[in-house]
Amino acid sequence: MIQLTFTEEEREVLFDILETDIAELRMEISDTHRREYREMLKHREALMKSIQQKLQQEETESAAA
Repeated sequence: MIQLTFTEEEREVLFDILETDIAELRMEISDTHRREYREMLKHREALMKSIQQKLQQEETESAAA
C-alpha cells in the first residue's frame, strides 16, 4: 500500500481536479456508444470517486486530530 501525505492546500487542489475530471468523464460516458469503452470509463469514474472519498476521509481525520 502506498501512503502519501498532502498539505491541506494540495488535498483541496487534488479534490477539485478529480471533481472536474469526473464531471467531464460523465459527459464522455453518456456520449459513448461502444459498450466496452463505456464500461472502462465507468470503472475509471469509480476509481476517481474512491480517491475523492479517501481524500475526504483524510481531511475529516486531520480536522479531528
